[in-house]
Amino acid sequence: MNGPGRPTRTGSGDADRAVTDLFRTHQLELVRLAMVMVGDLATAEDVVQDAFEHMHRRWHRLRDPGSGLAYARSTVLNGCRTVHRRSAVARKHMPRLAGPSAPGPDTETALADRGEMLTALRGLPRRQREVLVLRYYADLDVAEIAATLRISPGAVRSTTSRGLAALAASLGRTTQS
Repeated sequence: MNGPGRPTRTGSGDADRAVTDLFRTHQLELVRLAMVMVGDLATAEDVVQDAFEHMHRRWHRLRDPGSGLAYARSTVLNGCRTVHRRSAVARKHMPRLAGPSAPGPDTETALADRGEMLTALRGLPRRQREVLVLRYYADLDVAEIAATLRISPGAVRSTTSRGLAALAASLGRTTQS
């Protein structure tokens, strides 16, 4: 028993310590990653918090506790994908819920205010955006990106190349306009 009337789970103290250490060491880095992916600090913090809660519940299933950071990054990216999916569904149904609206500032204007690079980055396909953010923002090497996204190192390299080309083309169009 762990305290009055509470059963002790095997290894839960190890999970508590491991997840707490991981949180203390990498929480800010993961919030920054999520921030770049979702574009909103509060949402990014929620995604990271949910990721750590998920990790704590499933820590005992982790084959290699040393891969906790890669698992955390994967969980954060999955959370960002969920945010994007929910946002797309909300945008799809918003006109029906809100009724007709007067013309006004729209999402494109808001994105333009955030800067050309973030706008161009968000215009990339999901996988290219994830690889570029992990490579150039989180400063991960090819092997770490491959482990995080569960893809081969060759796929990381080719996706990086295609993403950089698409980003350059997008920025080239926006600067000439």
